[in-house]
Amino acid sequence: MTLDSKLKSKTEIRRELIIEMTQAKGNVSVEMLTEFLGVSAQTVRRDINQLCGDNLLRRRHGGVESFERQLNDPYQQRAVTNSEAKHAIARAVADLIPDGSTVFISIGSTPAIVAEALSKKTELTVMTNNLNAAMTLSNEPSNRIIIPGGEVRMPDRDILGDGVLEFFNSYRAEFGIFGVAGVSEDGGMLDFHASEVRVREAIRTHCKTSVLVMDSTKLTRTAPAVGGSIFDVDQIIMDQHPGDDFSALSERVGDRLKLVGGEI
Repeated sequence: MTLDSKLKSKTEIRRELIIEMTQAKGNVSVEMLTEFLGVSAQTVRRDINQLCGDNLLRRRHGGVESFERQLNDPYQQRAVTNSEAKHAIARAVADLIPDGSTVFISIGSTPAIVAEALSKKTELTVMTNNLNAAMTLSNEPSNRIIIPGGEVRMPDRDILGDGVLEFFNSYRAEFGIFGVAGVSEDGGMLDFHASEVRVREAIRTHCKTSVLVMDSTKLTRTAPAVGGSIFDVDQIIMDQHPGDDFSALSERVGDRLKLVGGEI
């Protein structure tokens, strides 16, 4: 390997780390990147110039931010979209979970609505980086609520950062409740950030029963990060049948798919 190829490899790795860190946090400063990467500010600015020139990131005052954060709809809009279906899904999840259960809850508007449906449960132990879910379930004094440290992303009120993945890797739960940004035709689960995928997969793999909650609109949405498959999920709760385009998926999933449209 030549010196040039070694330098190129280091540069590529460094720029991948910049993208990953920016996606995880939403935006980062030159100072943060300099400390994190152990390189000069000049090197970081050169990397940022290239990444922004390639339309992979967007420049902001004193640093850089991710384009991906603009791809998802605003949280309040997502919370009211297909609201009746999401509440029916939430009621179905609540029927699965008895008092005293240990539960993971992911970020997202549908998992937050599930938390509302769980508000009559008692003695739950809940690990979540979804502050909306945490605050809802904290109204029951017998519940134990555990949250990770990190930066709070607004207005979603979820917690981001490297510590979140470590947090979920440090616990085990009876139930893991999570949503997705979308599902591809081959069953791949989609999200807007690679960091969200990693956390979701930690939730799925570290629980006894994984529960994917999504309304049917997620089958027509696309998102750039993919990880995990609906075929690896124990329970999929939706509001209505996926339709002809996804009939092969629903047949393969079989009785793990629960439809709650009739309850709306």
